[in-house]
Amino acid sequence: MTARVVIVGLGDTGTLCAIHLSPHVEVVGISTKEGLVSGQELGMRLARPQEWSREYDVDYGRYRRLDKATIIRASVVGIDLGSRTIELVGPDDEHRVERFDVAIIATGARNGFWRNPDLQTAQAVKDQLSENHRRIRDAASVAVVGGGASAVSAAANIALGWPEKTVDLYFPHDTALTGHHRRTWSRVRRRLAAAGVRMHPGHRAVIPTGGPLDHIDSGTIEWTTGQSPATADAIVWAIGRTQPNTGWLPADLLDDDGFVKVDADLRVPGHPNVFAVGDVAATDPLRSSARNRADRLVAHNVRAHLAGRRLREYRPPRRRWGSVLGPQPDGLEVFAPNGRAFRFPGWSIKTVLWPWIVHRGIYGGIRPEIDEQPRADN
Repeated sequence: MTARVVIVGLGDTGTLCAIHLSPHVEVVGISTKEGLVSGQELGMRLARPQEWSREYDVDYGRYRRLDKATIIRASVVGIDLGSRTIELVGPDDEHRVERFDVAIIATGARNGFWRNPDLQTAQAVKDQLSENHRRIRDAASVAVVGGGASAVSAAANIALGWPEKTVDLYFPHDTALTGHHRRTWSRVRRRLAAAGVRMHPGHRAVIPTGGPLDHIDSGTIEWTTGQSPATADAIVWAIGRTQPNTGWLPADLLDDDGFVKVDADLRVPGHPNVFAVGDVAATDPLRSSARNRADRLVAHNVRAHLAGRRLREYRPPRRRWGSVLGPQPDGLEVFAPNGRAFRFPGWSIKTVLWPWIVHRGIYGGIRPEIDEQPRADN
């Protein structure tokens, strides 16, 4: 009998796990969305939503290697590790139970208005995308609060997209991108300055109550660090207040911050048939497995577990790496862990990067339009 692998969460990492495993085992993917809605490239998402959607909001039916997978749109509300079952609630509030031989937890984390675990239709995702873009487009002044890659990307892309706007970036330390190599921030800082972004180090915001972190706010920002309040027509909160989507899991599987505990082989301690990967997995202080292709490692280890072979270990890098500003008309810069940048020239993004490296190399083929759907139970 073919082993049944249930992947809970089909975001960036979970989708890749499903793609790697579907030729070899029975894959059931559980997602709250109708397609992959990526958490990547916040700046591009706000400034150029149509361009962002083409690459980062993709119906599951377009992925050729998901044709054999079963995709279920539902929220997960519980897991029984003894009986190897997962309880789901669908859009119609109907409860159902899915059996697994192996489970992969890839539910990610909530982090700002652009990453949420809510059940949403494709149209609801598009409506939210359009509304966020409109709020930025109509604002004369924009304040971005945060010092990570999402905040920096938002500030840069908004300033590049609307040179007439006043764009301010507030971050709590002397530099932004503190998880990256110092060379990365040095180069990105120059790009921000050239785009006209006004940078304000040493500003730690008072976090307002009432939920403005879940949408683009407006008004006044106050600071715990003593500076005078700032005002803006649009406020983008990108402060990295990450909350793992693990409320459905037993407490003994989680660390003190609510992330899933894992061993070096990405298995949950004491449960050899349960794996965790991506932003939800407590692999290292940076929780870096989502950005270091651990999807391939998990797929290998699931197959090794089922075959009784030795599993491989995940070795996290010490620093963050990858794209910061996202694709630009003059190209795409990808930073290595040592801060050195590799550039894809502008002409190569549509002719080489997307069609060959991403669509074919990483995802194994993406249809330009939906002509065949994976089996779906809604």
